[in-house]
Amino acid sequence: MRIISVTNQKGGCGKTTTAVNLAASLSNNNRKVLLIDLDPQAHATLGLNIKSDLSIYNVLSKLTNKKAKLSQIITNVSDNFDIAPSGMVLSTLEQELAGEIGRESRLWDTLNGFKNDYDYIIIDCPPNLGILTINAIRATSEIIVPVEASRFSLEGLSQLADIIGLVKDRLDHEVDFKVLVTNFDSRLRHSFKMLDKIKATFKEKMFSNIIHVNVKLKEAQNEGTHIFNYDKYCRGTKDYYSLSREIITQEKAPPMPKPDLKSKMKEILTEELPKIETNKLTEVVFSVFAPEAKDVHVAGDFNGWKLDKTTRMNNQNGTWSMKLSLDSGRYHYRFVIDGKWIEDFNNPKREMNPFGQLNSLLEVNSW
Repeated sequence: MRIISVTNQKGGCGKTTTAVNLAASLSNNNRKVLLIDLDPQAHATLGLNIKSDLSIYNVLSKLTNKKAKLSQIITNVSDNFDIAPSGMVLSTLEQELAGEIGRESRLWDTLNGFKNDYDYIIIDCPPNLGILTINAIRATSEIIVPVEASRFSLEGLSQLADIIGLVKDRLDHEVDFKVLVTNFDSRLRHSFKMLDKIKATFKEKMFSNIIHVNVKLKEAQNEGTHIFNYDKYCRGTKDYYSLSREIITQEKAPPMPKPDLKSKMKEILTEELPKIETNKLTEVVFSVFAPEAKDVHVAGDFNGWKLDKTTRMNNQNGTWSMKLSLDSGRYHYRFVIDGKWIEDFNNPKREMNPFGQLNSLLEVNSW
């Protein structure tokens, strides 16, 4: 299970929008997700039209008259997507915990004792660096920092980095963070200048996907739902779906169980070893004719749909190509020509994707 906090003390950077729609996107990728609304403003709860008498306050507070377990407050939003709601009363928790020993670990203690089958827990933090945000940082191993392409968003990041360092030093808890560029307006030259500055500052600490300005994201909040329920074909849906795919590609394989060496040696000595056939990789050549293009990539299931220098195709007389060695299986892919996603028109095999567009389909038999 991965626990990811979404935090930035600067308001209006798309923090709650990211928490809600990333959770929805992961659930649409067949991952079971719990969204914890740790913001007393309860924007995630309100934005999903959730009404509940109990909230995360009743789980974390020792003074409440209605003490509850985390499992008792969870409300279903949609398939594979649940929420632990918040409320204004959560704002009093900071005062309650002020003089208490172990106040930084209250949420961590709760999640440690929480028996569940979630693949992801997403925590929507308050827009400040108080005790609730420190609780979220302590409880998580990953942080997403939504940042607008603006100077003020960049300046707030240094303060968050200090808090992360403080948690590491005092609580011996290391957290990795990544910057997500949000509210990006591709119509403005200033946006690209700030994007270059963010890339220069954070380099490897950035998601390759960015979230563009899209009015549908605000409309979905006003309707009390997430973007996948509101308009699954809009730009906002595509951006958050791509972000979720990038996060999923970072999933670690479960550790292999330790072998019983004594039994294994006995098995080897007493039984004839079976013949093992190895699965060979097949070399596949992707190519597209685009003589006027300046930049062409191939993205698909085989590389997590990411776009970077490893996915850039080579140009020779207007024909862009790339060789990949693939295992046997069924792969979806598309070309990205100067930022425009298109299917492979030379490949008649295609399937509709969640955005109402066509992915090209490749079947590889490596045996």
